[in-house]
Amino acid sequence: MTSVIKTRSNRANARSSTGPTTSNGRARSAKNAFRHGLSVPAHPDPAMAEAIEVLARRIAGADAPSEIKEHARRLAEANMEVRRVRSLRLDSVSRALADPKYDTRANWNKKVAVALRIARKCAKSEQIPEDELKLLDSKCEGPDKQAAILIEIARAFDRYERRALSRRKQATRDLDAARVRLLEATCPDGESA
Repeated sequence: MTSVIKTRSNRANARSSTGPTTSNGRARSAKNAFRHGLSVPAHPDPAMAEAIEVLARRIAGADAPSEIKEHARRLAEANMEVRRVRSLRLDSVSRALADPKYDTRANWNKKVAVALRIARKCAKSEQIPEDELKLLDSKCEGPDKQAAILIEIARAFDRYERRALSRRKQATRDLDAARVRLLEATCPDGESA
């Protein structure tokens, strides 16, 4: 069991270490985990919400019942999510291809390890191999750069695209099932539409 003194001490420490206290510091730390925004839904964006509604109306039709409209909205949201993921992937790959200083994460990690090794050798006044110095100045170019970008950047978006495609597939199935239920409810047994 924790003593009263220890509990008070823990609470005092917790109060003093709750992160940034200024509004600028809180605003900056709020963006710490933000990379591309794909983990949040697209529909809170007003422009995206309008595009979703337009697409949902086209999918459902003008005089569709509310159930069909709701399923069409889910399908439209999923479809716009697929488009958003693909657009962000393309933008990221394009920026990386245009960046002359782009380096792969693996190559960067190698450079850090070599730099640390060089620093240790300098501290011991040992000679530094020329190949290690060349590695620090190397950069990814040509086909190697393109392959590295596709491997590192494009793959980072794969899970978001798979999730969006899965949602779109399920929304399509749900919409089809709702339309079948509606058709069965409006047609007497044995007749086809």
